[in-house]
Order: sequence, then structure tokens, then C-alpha cells
Amino acid sequence: MFQSASDNARSLDADAAMTFMRNAIEQLTPLLFNALGALVVLVVGLWIAGRIKALVKKAMMRSGRIDATLGGFLSSLAYYGLVALVVITTLGIFGVPTTSFAAVIGAAGLAIGLALQGTLGHVASGVMMLGFRPFSVGDFVETGGLTGTVKAITLFTTELATVDNKKVIIPNGMVWDNPIVNYSGCETRRVDLVFGVSYSADLNQAMRSIRSVVEKEERALRDPEPVIAVDNLGDSSVDIICRVWVAGADYFPVKWALTKAVKEQFDADGVGIPFPTRTLVMEKGAA
Repeated sequence: MFQSASDNARSLDADAAMTFMRNAIEQLTPLLFNALGALVVLVVGLWIAGRIKALVKKAMMRSGRIDATLGGFLSSLAYYGLVALVVITTLGIFGVPTTSFAAVIGAAGLAIGLALQGTLGHVASGVMMLGFRPFSVGDFVETGGLTGTVKAITLFTTELATVDNKKVIIPNGMVWDNPIVNYSGCETRRVDLVFGVSYSADLNQAMRSIRSVVEKEERALRDPEPVIAVDNLGDSSVDIICRVWVAGADYFPVKWALTKAVKEQFDADGVGIPFPTRTLVMEKGAA
């Protein structure tokens, strides 16, 4: 009798265990399939995001019109956007309400954007500069009241080296919002010089002296042809302009060389350069 009761108890325990196992399997099977599906979506999604990032960057570099920094930024932006999409999709497979999750991300993004609107404005300006390329590294530019050689262009700032080799960091917003003068943007530049001679000087001789100096300057271009002409009758001098086209890199060397050589040629040819004068008229009987 006791043996029969013991057997019945063991049978009941076995049935309860089997029932528990069946219930556990029924509940865990969907979770396992969801976890497997989520893992597959995550792995494949991240792989696709990485491939798209590489393809976007390669396409931008192949075009030759997009800066490497901008290409890397845009490809990374596309990558992280796809990663966020993959993560939201993975959470959705687990039953997480993605609508509220996306709303939270949107609200957080809005708050961060408002807090960093100045910085993000510089980033936007950097993207525009790297995309449209108003200047490149190595160009001599003037912007925001500053002049120098461009050393680096990043998404946030532009670095210049002034003519006396000072390092200047300018936020990109200030660069993009102000006129930009690119002195290196064209292959050639025009050197404009003004030489003042006295009213008693022989103007034809003065112009011949200037022309002889220009013709000896090998760095001066012959096309367009140099222009030498009387430009103005000043208070104490007759102003003669000299306009010479040169290669962009030769602008300052040619300007300095011509200024020195014309002065020496004037001295050799007896062409006078007047000092500023003032005539005083004394009226008789004036106190």
C-alpha cells in the first residue's frame, strides 16, 4: 500500500516536470527565434552599413570634387544613420515599442541641436566650404579681416598662417559668412604700380624708362601686354601707372623688383621724383 502511494507521488512529480518543461519550451521558443532573428538582423545590418559607408566614401573620392574630410564625414554620417536604423529594427523584433523609442531619440537630438546650434552652424559652414571649395590648402586668402595662407580646413575651423607666420584659427561660420578673397584662385595676377614724376620731367622719357625696366623683367608676361600710361595729375606730381601681368606666385617678387628698378632707372635717366610741396601766398598787409 505504501509502495503504491510512493509510485503515485513519483508519477505526479514526473507529470508536473513534463508539464513545466513543455510550458517552458513553448514560452522560450518564440524568444529564441526572436533572439536569433534579431542577431541575424543586427549582424547583417551592420555589415550592410559598413559596405554602404565604404561605397559612399569611394564614390565621393572618385568624383575628385569632394574633399577627403567631407567624404569621410558624409560616409560616417550615412553609416551611423544606418546603424541607428538597424538598432531600432532589432529592438522592434524583441517587442520594444520603437515608436516611443524613436520619439525619445528625436527629442534628445532636438535638445542637443539647440544646445550646440553655434557649433553645428560651424559644421554646416565647414560642409559647404569643403563641398564648394572657395579655396584649398596652400591658397593665400583674405577673409573675416584676416589674411594668410590656408594650412588646414576642418569641419569646425579653418587654419591660416599669416605672412609673419602667426597661426590663426577661424571658426568656419565666420569664414563662410564673410566675403572671401582668394589671391591664389587664378593662375595669373596683375601688378599695379604708380610712379609719380615732377611736373618739369619729360613724361615720354619717364614712360620709356619704365618700359625698359619692364622689358628686362623676365617674369613679366607679354600677353596680356603691359600697360604704361599717364593716369593722374596730382597735387605735386604727375602719376604714371604701370600694369604688368605675372604668374600668381611671382606677384610680390615682381612688384618689389620693378619698384626698385624703376627708381634706379629714373635716377640714371634724370627723371625727377618730387617731394610733396605746398605754396604759401602772403597777402600784403596781412596781420
